Amino acid sequence: MPEGSFRFVALDVETACSDVASICQIGLACVQPDNQIQTFSMLVNPGTRFDAFNIQLHGIGPDHVADAPRFPDALSALLPLLTTHHLVQHSNFDRQAMNAACGFCGLPTPDLRWSDSVQIARRAWPELKGNGGHGLANLKRTLNLQFHHHDAGEDARAAALVVLHAERHLRLPFEELIKPAPKKNYSAAITMEGDPKGALAGSVVVFTGTLGMSRNEAAELAARVGMSVKPGVTKETTHLVVGDQDLNVLAGHTKSSKHRKAELMQSAGHPIRIIGESAFKSLVAGSKAS
Repeated sequence: MPEGSFRFVALDVETACSDVASICQIGLACVQPDNQIQTFSMLVNPGTRFDAFNIQLHGIGPDHVADAPRFPDALSALLPLLTTHHLVQHSNFDRQAMNAACGFCGLPTPDLRWSDSVQIARRAWPELKGNGGHGLANLKRTLNLQFHHHDAGEDARAAALVVLHAERHLRLPFEELIKPAPKKNYSAAITMEGDPKGALAGSVVVFTGTLGMSRNEAAELAARVGMSVKPGVTKETTHLVVGDQDLNVLAGHTKSSKHRKAELMQSAGHPIRIIGESAFKSLVAGSKAS
């Protein structure tokens, strides 16, 4: 049994049959302060049937658990570790199984702190949605993880590795990753027609990121010199003004979707200018002077 103080503990279970309470193996991956992982697993006698499908999946059968502890004894041994650490599961199945096993055995549900590495993976690699998804099998391929799937100890270690990869990818510590993902706090979309007599009449400008001035002020400056203001980058866009970006809301990117789209259009030959706020102000001031 791992001992000590860990950054977090990933937990995974395997079940004997379709009954979610039929836990037959519990695996833990305890992440040390230096990010080294201590892996532990134990067999559990579920006191119920084994289905052929489950045996084929994880290789555990009745003979393997004949002398293993029942769930109440296993939980009693694990609780000192589980109650003092934040737990990570990959999907909500493991928490459901632990709670169901407690109910089956007439035990109170322990007060444990859980987070889901699937949610963390979705935040770190949103591009996997619809492209293999965020299950361990696809993350194994995408992140080049080395583990034996459907072994509770190995799957717990994989969930811990997903979190460590996400920390590096997003440059955020575990404590930030387990907070609810910040809502994308976009400024209200602004559409404004440019003065047809302005020096830049016919131009179409889009803003992205946080500017030193409000979006309304920026839009009014642009409209006075003839620039129409639109909310999104299209083939009509002539200028994209880029402000500061909050990396916490960019899902692992360093540029907004508008910025990335504008760069793709540039590479395809579209004459769109990507400028910062200072260059925008100079452009507007120069147009007023002329």
